Amino acid sequence: MKKTINLLAVVCVAGMMAACSGTQKDSTSKADSINGTKDSLDNKQQGTGELQISDADAKFAVEAANGGLAEVELGSLAQQKAVNVEVKDFGKMMVNDHAKANMELKALADSKKITLPDSAGGEEKELKTKLEAKSGKEFDKAYVEAMVNDHKKDIQAFEEARKKVKYPEMTAFIDKTLPVLKMHLQAILKIQKDVDK
Repeated sequence: MKKTINLLAVVCVAGMMAACSGTQKDSTSKADSINGTKDSLDNKQQGTGELQISDADAKFAVEAANGGLAEVELGSLAQQKAVNVEVKDFGKMMVNDHAKANMELKALADSKKITLPDSAGGEEKELKTKLEAKSGKEFDKAYVEAMVNDHKKDIQAFEEARKKVKYPEMTAFIDKTLPVLKMHLQAILKIQKDVDK
């Protein structure tokens, strides 16, 4: 028994040291990790062998939240830095629409015990850094191009998730949000024609 306790202490200390010395995870990675841990803990506590959190729903929710947070941050940046009025207005629409969707997703995730990121990470964080370094028309073109690419990618991710998620509430969220994303894509494609002139 004493050997087991000592071994556990060594493992815990080693784990904490590795966590401290390793690269820090961004908020999205942390959320994925926490959701995976919740699944493991729930399985052990319940003894049912069934996941208490739908893996497909958790992964989609984390990805959608990360994208939504990025759209708000980048929309705010566009309102500050864009020179084209249409780009500024699009940025404002991103802040309003995605903040609303983010709140709805957060409420849904909370009800299902899914942890979401609290800030954008990964590629989205890198994109923000790149856009912050640009100004004037160069910023406008880069932001518009990013929004076209992001919305195409988001629409595809939502459509694929629609086939995989288990919770009816998540399906309803996707069904409600997809038309908004498609409207955003049409709007930014129209703006892109003007900005590219």
